[in-house]
Amino acid sequence: MSAEKGVQLLIVEDDPALQKQIKWSLDQFESVTADDRESALVQLRRHAPAVVTMDLGLPPNADDSTEGFLLLEQIVSLAPGTKVVVLTGQNGQANALRAVELGAYDFLAKPFEPEVLGLIVQRALRLHELQAENERLVAMRQPDSLSGLLTRDPEMLRVCRTMEKVATTNATVMLLGESGTGKEVLARGLHDSSRRKGRFVAINCAAIPENLLESELFGYEKGAFTGAVKTTPGKIESAHGGTLMLDEIGDLPMALQAKLLRFLQERVIDRVGGRQEIPVDVRVVCATHQDVKQLISEGRFREDLFYRLAEIVINIPPLRDRVGDAAFLAHAFTRRFAQEQGRRSLTLSSDAVNAISAHRWPGNIRELENCIKRAVIMTDGNQVTAEDLALPLPANGAADEVIDLRTVRDEAEKRAVITALSRANNNVLRAAELLGVSRPTLYDLMHRFGMK
Repeated sequence: MSAEKGVQLLIVEDDPALQKQIKWSLDQFESVTADDRESALVQLRRHAPAVVTMDLGLPPNADDSTEGFLLLEQIVSLAPGTKVVVLTGQNGQANALRAVELGAYDFLAKPFEPEVLGLIVQRALRLHELQAENERLVAMRQPDSLSGLLTRDPEMLRVCRTMEKVATTNATVMLLGESGTGKEVLARGLHDSSRRKGRFVAINCAAIPENLLESELFGYEKGAFTGAVKTTPGKIESAHGGTLMLDEIGDLPMALQAKLLRFLQERVIDRVGGRQEIPVDVRVVCATHQDVKQLISEGRFREDLFYRLAEIVINIPPLRDRVGDAAFLAHAFTRRFAQEQGRRSLTLSSDAVNAISAHRWPGNIRELENCIKRAVIMTDGNQVTAEDLALPLPANGAADEVIDLRTVRDEAEKRAVITALSRANNNVLRAAELLGVSRPTLYDLMHRFGMK
């Protein structure tokens, strides 16, 4: 977005003389001014200043702090990282303390020493810069416990950070996503980053016949049925002290859903043919590619079980929606399989990368991995081509065009301008405020995009 840049400070003061004095005292900072709450919010959206100095007494009633506190609350809500320095009168100590409680960075009583105000603003600006840099580094960091998951997509990195947050709790986690998106990799990472010392045990509820699934989950006593020659613990019991992953939970039979619900509520199990309750301490992670709420509406999944399992729900995006991940993973898989085949010099050709980036990958990472492995085995040259992958080439070089930065930026700006004008009912001034740009800047954008 073509918003004005470089403003560090917003000065909110309704007294023109005092406003000039503050601006002169802080002339080392690039600043803008406002004299009431509405104009302050416009400047905040337009310039996103790092620091705001403000008086609590603002029009329409400068003798009352109501407008000032309302503005402070709005600044904290709209721009939580902005540092607010409140300037108060001699008798404004109580208001200053309340302002700090509401989120102000600091306060200073009038009349103030210009050097002191400058020092406070300088410190606030430095803190803002450090916090912004820290947020940027955190956003780029992938949790160590999930290092086995290869991704650069911002949405997947957010998923990783969510997993890291819940890992040390005992909350039951439900992973939702298409087949092949890496649900078991995430579940293992969750277990590895938890404090649990027991095993990670996974069971696929769709892969085991219904008549055997109960004994697989809960175990059985000797003599419980024909062929039960010894007492055998089930998967739940085997995961004591660790993590149990119930994959494809949507395929769990209704009869077992009731028994699983009792276990989740009581944390005890009954083996098949047994009469003794066995306490089990286990963290449950479940996964499915199905729409569980649709299953509930069709009467195929218990609603009470869903709410027991879905304490934390994490949606895993498909590979086609992960920015840049298809090509990133393809290069990694090529290196791995080339090394296994003793062909370390093998790489992907540019047409192969284009074809991979353009393909929709309905089977997600599993399909991509198998495709690369097959191509590495079968190719004769030193490069894997689109023909080796058996993938169609994108028409007209579309894969190259989609990453042209100017085109992407123009399309994003055009969508933002259209959205703002729609929300503002074609009021250009209001749309400019929403976009955080000046009215002339918005007119320039509208002219560039052919809008009237």
